Amino acid sequence: MTQALSTTPHDPHWWRGGVIYQIYPRSFADSNGDGVGDLPGIIDKLPYVASLGVDAVWISPFFKSPMKDFGYDISDYRDIDPLFGTLADFDRLVAVAHQHGLKVMIDQVLSHTSDQHEWFKESRSSRDNPKADWYVWADARPDGTPPTNWLSVFGGSSWQWDSRRRQYYLHNFLTSQPDLNFHCEAVQQQILDDVQFWLDRGVDGFRFDACNFHFHDRQLRDNPPAATRDTKSVQASNPYGFQRHLYDKTQPENIAFLEKLRARLNAHGAACVGEVGDDDSLATMAAYTAGGNKLHMAYSFNLLTNENTAAYVRQQVEDLEARMQGGWPCWSIGNHDVQRVLTRWGGPQATPDYSKLALAMLLSLRGSACWYQGDELGLPEAEIPFELLQDPYGITFWPEFKGRDGCRTPMPWASKLPNAGFSGDRTVRPWLPVPPEHAARAVDVNDADLGSPLHFTRRFLAWRKTLPALVRGSIRFIDALEPVLALVREPEAGDGGPGVFAVFNLGAQAVDVELPGAPDSTPLAGHGFDAAHTARREGARLSLPGWGAYFGQLQSSAQR
Repeated sequence: MTQALSTTPHDPHWWRGGVIYQIYPRSFADSNGDGVGDLPGIIDKLPYVASLGVDAVWISPFFKSPMKDFGYDISDYRDIDPLFGTLADFDRLVAVAHQHGLKVMIDQVLSHTSDQHEWFKESRSSRDNPKADWYVWADARPDGTPPTNWLSVFGGSSWQWDSRRRQYYLHNFLTSQPDLNFHCEAVQQQILDDVQFWLDRGVDGFRFDACNFHFHDRQLRDNPPAATRDTKSVQASNPYGFQRHLYDKTQPENIAFLEKLRARLNAHGAACVGEVGDDDSLATMAAYTAGGNKLHMAYSFNLLTNENTAAYVRQQVEDLEARMQGGWPCWSIGNHDVQRVLTRWGGPQATPDYSKLALAMLLSLRGSACWYQGDELGLPEAEIPFELLQDPYGITFWPEFKGRDGCRTPMPWASKLPNAGFSGDRTVRPWLPVPPEHAARAVDVNDADLGSPLHFTRRFLAWRKTLPALVRGSIRFIDALEPVLALVREPEAGDGGPGVFAVFNLGAQAVDVELPGAPDSTPLAGHGFDAAHTARREGARLSLPGWGAYFGQLQSSAQR
């Protein structure tokens, strides 16, 4: 085995193949007993995060906000909402994270603000104030209807009438989230300066929310109907998928802005990952990471859908690889916007063993990876009754779509404490309920079981770092029948170490599979799969247990 790749603070390429742990601050740890997670709570749990072996934390928004979209509606880009703490708490969080060898990436929502932001209050006050063009304003059509047929992701028209200016303003999400006008140079400069504020405070990077929504079509052309309705990333109950989104997002002007953004990051050695939601997200990911002068990484919703076949995963990776122009992907199979992966991909009867398989498969793809808090515990999606829903998205589309609250419930820390220890030993009502099945899989329960998903996560991440091929090597797939995914990773020049042959059974039932195109390999140990979930190999034939895997070291003749 080779030595683990460096992930020290001085490694400028830590993000290539890095594992980023997403923290949703409202639901991670509540330090003051108000039922909502906060920055001091995160600080207290950083030793736990570091124990996983991840490289960085991505912290969802904690900025000042009226919380209509739980922090993704920002009213002050340079301050902390009192719900979460103070700037001093944030500075301490960065310092403590660095002491534990963790990078800190923060969520930046640049495409829109809250309607309570001072910029918007000024902009809506008249048509000739200094910030009159800082947001997207347009006159009504002659019949009083909105300027275009554009739709909001959260339902209905993306235009809202404002009686002060007697114009419509654009909002791609909630009506309380007006879109900034990036065609205005002053807006771009202000946003870059706000990013600079956090760079100066020592952050190591950013996750850029909805980063293809920055610009709109200046001619305000209507979107055409979609040739094929998007039912993978858009719920069937949502008309948003009826349109081909040619003009309301992903405009060519965004490329130049991303280059300006990258220049700021480069000056501080910071990295970024952009969220892309588009009709052809893979093409946009490739374009936004090309050339080494825009985003460092990008991820999409392509693996955050209900599609979980081996063929689908392979097709997504191969499609992106074919389009990449020197860029770097980031893959995610779970986050704060979708059902938990154990339920979404594993199904309602899936056991925590599925979480192990999902993690190993994700971290064997070429690229970096985002991992969502609690998935390392094998948490299923929580069922939240309508009367306890908080998510406006779910409230709008209930009952066909229940929203995002089921994956946002509080992190369970201690099974015997009230609300699984989310607020320590305090008996307070958290902002979302903690289901009993989550308490049964709390951190302390996982810690006490050496065969748990938590211990597997720690073992697999440590083992992966000893294999440069799995961290940032090339990838190619071997033909296999469902539900088997087979791939080969080979190290980059200069990285050294062996190539790796990996095979995954994405199904619950054991299968025997012939892989005539498979390279010669010797079984690898140390990955964390127990004997009941490790494949047996006889020549070109593999016997794969349900949710089982095989890792083999390529023979020298098979490499390159």
